[in-house]
This record gives sequence, C-alpha cells and structure tokens, in this order.
Amino acid sequence: MQQCDNATMRQCDNATMRQCDNAIMQQCNEVRPFFHYLYCPIKPFRIHIVKSLLVASWNLITDCLEINIKNLDKVYPGGFKALSDINLTIGEGMFGLLGPNGAGKSTLMRILVTLMKHTSGDIYVDGREIQKYRKEIRSMVGYLPQDFRFFAKLRSWEFLDYAARLAGMSSLKERRDRVDEMLHSVGLFEFRNRMANKLSGGMKRRLGIAQALIAHPSIIIVDEPTTGLDPEERIRFRNLLSDLGRSDTIIILSTHIVGDISSTCNQMALLNEGQLIYNGTPDLLVEKTKGKVWRAEVSQKEYNSMKENYPIISTIPSGTGWEIQFVGEKPSTIDAIEVEPNLEHAYVHYMENNFKHWDL
Repeated sequence: MQQCDNATMRQCDNATMRQCDNAIMQQCNEVRPFFHYLYCPIKPFRIHIVKSLLVASWNLITDCLEINIKNLDKVYPGGFKALSDINLTIGEGMFGLLGPNGAGKSTLMRILVTLMKHTSGDIYVDGREIQKYRKEIRSMVGYLPQDFRFFAKLRSWEFLDYAARLAGMSSLKERRDRVDEMLHSVGLFEFRNRMANKLSGGMKRRLGIAQALIAHPSIIIVDEPTTGLDPEERIRFRNLLSDLGRSDTIIILSTHIVGDISSTCNQMALLNEGQLIYNGTPDLLVEKTKGKVWRAEVSQKEYNSMKENYPIISTIPSGTGWEIQFVGEKPSTIDAIEVEPNLEHAYVHYMENNFKHWDL
C-alpha cells in the first residue's frame, strides 16, 4: 500500500476501500496503474470505476479467467422478459447451461458473445465490462450458434481459411497451418476438399467447432451442439469438448439434452422461463433426488393412473403390463423399488415440482 499514490487513494470512499479484499490490497503494486483513474468528482461514476477496478484487480491477482454476471435482465420490444435477475459466475473448465426450449439459454449466449445487448445489469468478462470492451471480448470468444451456417460453395478447408482471415490471421502460412491443425483435431482432414454443404450433420457440427476454435479463443460458447446428431457423433462431440475443457479455457455448453451435461460438465446452471433456478454441481442436483426415483411393474389400469400423478421417466412393456420408472414420493397403492437417481431423474423432478421442495 505504501507504494500506491497516496493522493489518489485519499479520494476513495473509506467505506468502499474497507470492502477491498486483503489479497487485492497486498498486491497493490500489480494494479497500481488502475488506481490513478479512481478519482472522479461525480460520486456515482467514482463508485462504478472502483467496482470495475476490483473485478479487474482480482483477475490479475488470481490469474483466473472468469465471467461475472450480476442482476442481468433482458426485455424484448413488446415487453417479453427473456431473462430476469441472472446472477452467475463462470470459471475455467466445462460449464453446462441446461433448460427446456424457450428457457432463455440462447438469449444469454447471444448476450455473452456481444451479438445482443442486455437491458440492465452488469457483465464482466475477464474484468472487462462487456459493452465497453466489445471488440476486445469478441477477440477472446469462439462461438458455435445453434443455427450454424456456412458458405455452401466453399470447401471445408476454404471455409476455415475464411474464418481465420475474419479472425485477423493475415499470414497465409499461419492460416494454412492452423486450418490443417484444426481439421486434424476434429477428424475432418481427409474431408478437407469436400464441399462444406456435402458433409454429414455430425461433420458440419465438427466443422462448426473448428471455426469456433480457429483463433485460439480463451472462451468457447456452443449452443445446442448435439441436436440432430446420432449417438456416435454425439459422443465424439462430447469427447472433443471435454479435451478442450482441460486447458485454461472457459467452455459454456448450452443444451436441453441432459446427457450432454452429465457426460462433460463439473459445474452447471439450470434456466427456466428466464430465471436461474439452480447453480452448482450436477452431483448435488442428483443428491437431492435420492429417495424420489422408483421402479415398478404395473397393469394398464395402474399405469393410466400413475401417469396422471407422476412424471414417468421410462416405460417398457412387460408380460403383465408395464415396467416403469417414475419420480416423486413413494406411492402407497403399488409395490415400488427405489432406484439410484441420475441427472435426468434430478432434472425431471426439479422441473416437475416447480422447485417447491428444494432448499437451494
């Protein structure tokens, strides 16, 4: 602290400075240049600058990439509220964003990649306010949208070369080397001369992730990446994302497919109707479903009654009727065996009960 500009430091509100984390204060030398901008004669602006400083300073000290979302709202023209009071911190590694269609996932993704402005709230990416530093943040992000399209008349390598040029790679050799590297990485090198629109669905998604990675982004955002893929392609895609998640990178996987989250992500959030209703680990969500998942053999009449009162997870015909799995309290009218829950069970139970029985 002695090396900080004393005149500048005296301009900070005492209450604000008391909130500074001790670790930040001890590392004052690392963030000294920022302190010269603290003073502003208008108090609200001064507080805003202090808040920005603290976020940036913490990232400098911890050397950890983060996305910080505070009180985020998005209201579309006409009054539809797509996102309501979202508070979320996303760190390095694989992060899953799960929710039904229409939950607000794609809206949040488009805001994070600066393709859409939010209505209110704050978003900081690596300590930078998202609207003030749009250009810098865009250079950090690789994005695979849900509706991924490309130029039909380009070969696979030509499309990636074009994407590399858009990302600022001016050197022809650098682009060609990077294109070959990415084609190998996603298993498309032998198809490098195939027209992009002639690739299979799974190959197109792999080409999409290659264009998202072409410029070495530190943040990768993929929106519904496995929709329409066959099981083999879905597994291949998950494994590719998991390998990327081992680096010092943020990968956000937005999906309505529960298996995508359970197979790849250590942290997750659950969106429904624009609200953040769970933020934590998949394991914790599953843990809260223990004692709520059951298997039973039922007659047709019992089955008709059960599906009116319980969410049925699976139904298999048996000799005397149906073997079913369902979530909820154990019924008194039939014999049921408790089943070890998985993330799909937890998700269905969470949504079905409208979050009334969850203390989160």
